[in-house]
Amino acid sequence: MDLENQARIKELAEKYGKDDFIVLLGGAEAEASGLAAETVSTGDPTFAGPLAGVPLGLKAYHIFEVKDEIDPAVYEEQIAMMEMVLDVDAIKAEVTTYRR
Repeated sequence: MDLENQARIKELAEKYGKDDFIVLLGGAEAEASGLAAETVSTGDPTFAGPLAGVPLGLKAYHIFEVKDEIDPAVYEEQIAMMEMVLDVDAIKAEVTTYRR
């Protein structure tokens, strides 16, 4: 997760609170998605960004995990192609570990 997005998420969490705030990810690789989920939950593990040492405790979900919440036509047009070529199960498993 780039430094600008970390700063934005930190600012929004401080402004609106953490209770009704989730982070929706769209990374193409399990490891990158997991790193982003870890960053918003326990802090930036690389200690390079605004969330270094800042455990926001936010819940992160990958777009594949919320498929049933998205208009099927929109999902088909915007996301379905990626679902066919990526390792969806690995991505979901990696992101889920940071919500436990």
